[in-house]
Amino acid sequence: MALPTPASSSDPAIGLGEPVARRRAPTSASGPGRIRVGAMVDGALRELEGDAALNALPGLLTHPKACAWVDLLGPSQDQVESVGSILGLHPLIVEDVLEGNQRAKIETTDGVIHIVLFALDRTDSLAINEIDLVLGLSYLMTVHDASWDPRQSHQLRTNLSSVMSHGVDHLLWAISDDIVDGYFPYADRLGDAIDAIQDAVITQPTPQTLERLFALKRELIEVRRAASPTREVFNQLTNRDLTLIDEEEIVYFRDVYDHVIRLTDEMDNYRELASATLDVYLTQINNNLSVIMKRLTGVTVILAGIGAVAGIFGMSEAGSALSGGEATGFWAISAMIVVAATAAAVVLRKIDWI
Repeated sequence: MALPTPASSSDPAIGLGEPVARRRAPTSASGPGRIRVGAMVDGALRELEGDAALNALPGLLTHPKACAWVDLLGPSQDQVESVGSILGLHPLIVEDVLEGNQRAKIETTDGVIHIVLFALDRTDSLAINEIDLVLGLSYLMTVHDASWDPRQSHQLRTNLSSVMSHGVDHLLWAISDDIVDGYFPYADRLGDAIDAIQDAVITQPTPQTLERLFALKRELIEVRRAASPTREVFNQLTNRDLTLIDEEEIVYFRDVYDHVIRLTDEMDNYRELASATLDVYLTQINNNLSVIMKRLTGVTVILAGIGAVAGIFGMSEAGSALSGGEATGFWAISAMIVVAATAAAVVLRKIDWI
């Protein structure tokens, strides 16, 4: 799906339309991943990693007013099952996390909320990171590919302890808000790319332009499949009676829901623009074909007139002229043909037929 012509660094469409990578965790070939646990203990943030985190997790969950974040980065199947056993997760939740390739969704099983969201990561090409979030009474478990790090979000990079002090539902909001906010830079870049292709369709409707357009349409479909169901996820988070979400947190999730609505509207508009651009491209091709046919018709008119005169008078006069005999008629007819052809060319040029 790579573009056949290289784009300059200033081209807003650079990288757009490249093959879309779908990242999920765990993967069978990835091997053991990282396990990070952060917990608020007596008002202080305690962070552990690896086996130490697994061993300390049961005790952290029994702590009064426990608030634990279990973050699994590219984990193996055994690691997911071990954490699921410690947290007491239903086997269906563990199975969904292991299976991957889900759509954005929200499900409640045994009083535990399982949410699947997708983060867009654009570097050289678009990568869609599948993220599983499991919210329990005293914990939040996140499972994702190691290439995406939620701790690098603007809300968790510097004040993780402050966010976690408000509870695991507030931590869920902080992560989901960062995921949704990450959609907008990509959407802006996509809009610039569509504008650039629209200009190219008007000025230079080449097969390369058409290939870029189809690549963008395919990428739009992938992004829409990943992002559009997110609207229903936050609709349920803000309108359902979920005991794990504090009423004071609903307003935060409602703000994310408003962003998702705006995003899905923009993506729908971009899909319509891409379809309309394809129609414009086909119209431009038809118009160019009409212009070519008009030019050929104009040339045919001139050549047909010359051929008709030559056919009527034959080549006898030309033979006489070439042998040095009397050929006054030949030169007169030739002059008339040249004048008539020139006049026809001037008239056809004036009416833009040649």
